[in-house]
Parts: sequence; C-alpha cells; structure tokens
Amino acid sequence: MSATEQELRVQLAACYRIFDYLGWSEMIYNHITVKLPGDQEHFLINPYGLHYSEVTASNLVKVDIEGNIVEPTDYAVNPAGILIHTAIHAARHDVQCITHTHTDAGMAVACSEDGLRSDNFYSALLHNRVAYHDFEGITVMDDEKPRLIANMGDKNMLILRNHGLLTCGRSIAEAFHNMWAMQRSCEIQVACDATGRPLIPVADDILARSEQLMAKQGMGNPVGELEFKALTRIIERIDPSYKN
Repeated sequence: MSATEQELRVQLAACYRIFDYLGWSEMIYNHITVKLPGDQEHFLINPYGLHYSEVTASNLVKVDIEGNIVEPTDYAVNPAGILIHTAIHAARHDVQCITHTHTDAGMAVACSEDGLRSDNFYSALLHNRVAYHDFEGITVMDDEKPRLIANMGDKNMLILRNHGLLTCGRSIAEAFHNMWAMQRSCEIQVACDATGRPLIPVADDILARSEQLMAKQGMGNPVGELEFKALTRIIERIDPSYKN
C-alpha cells in the first residue's frame, strides 16, 4: 500500500467518524468515497453492515470504477452507494471525494417543492451552486446514471429530490465542507419555516455578489482544510481507533 493511499484511508475513516459525531450517520446506510490516485480508477467505500462509528482505515473496501471489490475483505458494499459513486467518479475527474447523507433537515428540504431557497446566510452563499436530481426510487438501476450525471453537471452540491444531500470535492476536506454548508443551509431553512412567520428575501444583487465571492474563494485554496482538521482533532480525542 502506498503512503498516499494510507493517508487517504486515515482521512476517510476520520470523515466517517466526523459525520457520526455531527449526527449525520444513518444506521449502516449512506456512503462517503475517495478516489485513489492512478490510472486504475479505484476508490474506497465503507464496509456495508458497519456503523460509521466502526469504520477504520483498514476496513475500508477498495473497488474499481465498475464497483467490483478488488482486494480481499470480509465485507460487501452497498449497491446503491456503488451506483451513485461509480457514476460520478467515472464522469467527474475533478472529484476526489463524494459524500451522501439522509439527515432530517436535508431530507425535509429535498422533499420540498421549492428545494433550497437562497434566503438565509448559508444558503445565500450557495446561490447557483446546487443542482437537483429527481427521485427514481432506490438508486440501483444502471440506466439512472446518465440522468444523474446530466443533472449534476459541473456542480459539487446535489439535492436528490425526496431523498437527501450529496456533495463532491477536490479533497475529502472540501467535500466535507460542502456538506456542512449545505446541511447548515437546510437546518436554518427548516427552522425558519417552523416559525410560520414571513421571511426576509435576499436581494438579487447580494446573491450575485455572494456567488462571485465564493467562486474566488474556491480558486486554488484548500477549501475546508482548517475545518476538517479541527473536527479530526475532536475525533482523535474521543476515539483514535479510526486510524487502525
């Protein structure tokens, strides 16, 4: 195993533990993947049947771009996770990491006809950065892949309607940060809607300015790195077994 793969395994295992710490895990379901460098197009995914709190660097499963397990393991992989992740990793070569959640707030917004509105601090920063894909049932049919990729386009945040949230990133840290930003946007929207009170709209020029500023922020900068390291330190103090 290369030093690069070992480091990515540790980071990905930490990411699973961070998601669980933040309350984003869903029993033994959902998935976070990281693509390994090289021409083989292999990527790592969680063992199907383990809770996020049980994921470690060594029990992550390595699969190829078709979803076939390529190394000995005691575990299987989630068919739905394989379909989504093989589709995106094959089409989006700028993406290293993909995350997917079924949080209450994320699913509430995914079930909303309006989707994510640009009327709170966090969602305004995501203006024109979120794509949508219509619900087609459990994602296990290959013919859904082209539609998923077409709907996602070049965006790194995707709301799976009636389903949940999905983010991508050039690194594990960036994919995590994108999920955190989208999750917070959904949480604030759900909280605002619960008040039943009229909301203050955000002006179009402010949204356009926010979009321009966020585009500049993402150019050449290690988006999410500081945040990811901070959460990893918390996980390290709680349970360093993720590195095993």
